[in-house]
Amino acid sequence: MMTSLVLRYGIFAVLATFANLATQRVLLAGFGGLAVAIFFGTLVGLVVKYILDKRWIFHDTSSGVANHGKRFGLYSLMGVATTLIFWGFEYGFWSIWGTDLMRELGAIIGLAIGYVTKYNLDRRFVFTNDAGLSGANT
Repeated sequence: MMTSLVLRYGIFAVLATFANLATQRVLLAGFGGLAVAIFFGTLVGLVVKYILDKRWIFHDTSSGVANHGKRFGLYSLMGVATTLIFWGFEYGFWSIWGTDLMRELGAIIGLAIGYVTKYNLDRRFVFTNDAGLSGANT
């Protein structure tokens, strides 16, 4: 069971990372600077990861706009520190090497560290019966 969970989580992290970096590439191709691209890439990756994690990792069956809003808010809040890790690695690699390849490598390393940290935060604080949500299941 644990191997299956780790495999699913890893696949979802890769999918969210791909969505993030694809969004960045589109924006960097002419729609904005690096900061804009990283912001919107992060947002797209966050939404993709939330949808997948809620259903397939934490088996959360809560429903309704209010529950989703509260849960997504908590999920996003837990991602603040992990996003700073990701952004730090991405900007750091870009600053040191100045190439798209190294920027993306920094992003991948930062996202990997962030996702491991985020799983533990989400498990403990977001996808619980006592997260302040009615009808929430773990």
